[in-house]
Amino acid sequence: MTTKVPLLELTGRMKRFRARMDAEHAGWELAAIFGRVNQYYFTGTMQDGLLLVPRDGEPVFWVRRSFERAGAESLFPGIRPMKSFRDAVPAVPPAAARRVIHLETELVPLALVQRFRKHFACKEVASLDAQIARVRAVKSPYELAIMERCGAIHRRIMEDSVPAMLREGMSEAELACELYTLLVREGHQGTVRFGMFNVDIAVAQLGFGENSIYPTSFDGPGGCVGIGPAAPVLGSRDRKLQKGDLVFVDVGCAVDGYHTDKTMVYMFGRPLPDEVIAAHRRCVELEHRLASLLKPGAIPAEIYVRTRASLAPEFLKNFMGFGNRRANFLGHGVGLQIDEPPVIAEGFNEPLAGGMVLALEPKKGVPGVGMVGTENTYLVTPEGGRSLTGNHPGLILV
Repeated sequence: MTTKVPLLELTGRMKRFRARMDAEHAGWELAAIFGRVNQYYFTGTMQDGLLLVPRDGEPVFWVRRSFERAGAESLFPGIRPMKSFRDAVPAVPPAAARRVIHLETELVPLALVQRFRKHFACKEVASLDAQIARVRAVKSPYELAIMERCGAIHRRIMEDSVPAMLREGMSEAELACELYTLLVREGHQGTVRFGMFNVDIAVAQLGFGENSIYPTSFDGPGGCVGIGPAAPVLGSRDRKLQKGDLVFVDVGCAVDGYHTDKTMVYMFGRPLPDEVIAAHRRCVELEHRLASLLKPGAIPAEIYVRTRASLAPEFLKNFMGFGNRRANFLGHGVGLQIDEPPVIAEGFNEPLAGGMVLALEPKKGVPGVGMVGTENTYLVTPEGGRSLTGNHPGLILV
């Protein structure tokens, strides 16, 4: 059954985007949106095409493939077929196509821009990435309702189902495959999306013991050995679950395009040493403290700086990573992608707003043990962050 994004939702998003462009790019004339996630946000369908938004005039989604599917899925009024960018040229005022065109400069390959400019011979290309990101950062009631459903699935599987899946002798890869099957069966759409360039995540950042702090190119605190150098994802086929292991699972879940992010850690067979449990509990306390600060008007950079400054030097060692591999954030926005603005990190100085959704993930690497800590997805409210993915402290003994 096709779930169509309501027309009122789509028109509201476009109106907010245009207002943001007016405020931050006075005199803008034409926006060209190539990214499929952004196209879905504005049109309710994800196709091979080009969304053109003139400052004066109606936006049109020009679809190369599949025009039929776009029509069946979307309530967006301006969907037209095209064979190439040439077909869209006559519909755009000539002046708008000759000067500055705003597009997703952090996403669109140079070769595609060059093909586009053969037909839209603009003098200059400028960015609209930040404007779209800021509009997407504040979720509507429609979006939040989907994320609530997603979070409920996420909580149920990670807190209630995963402990029963763990068995001595299973490999990391086996756990990842069984987890994926269960997620999809329970309502997960089957894929998660990242904004980071060249990021591959098959199911989760997942590891037994010290595999959870193994070096990885992924910009996060946890580690993952994966299948091998050509596919450092999923989980190792060789690492088997043993009594006394820490089990680390950092996984995204998505429903109708919208994600939540959650990490749980488990103790298999017997409790971990007291000092490891204490480090984990400290991370849980930090998550709750950070959540209490997620109120409209709060500055993400200030939350980050003040929180780190409050931590003892000994705790900061291997905090948010291991060794010299440290993630320089404490949380990140979540929505149509796992990693969206705002970020609880230095440099993010725009105030939080009600309706923003962020994942908080204080974690700490422990030599000889692995990555302890926690992560849940929170809605910004006047009372502080409200978890969409549960409140279990983790470190479940299985």
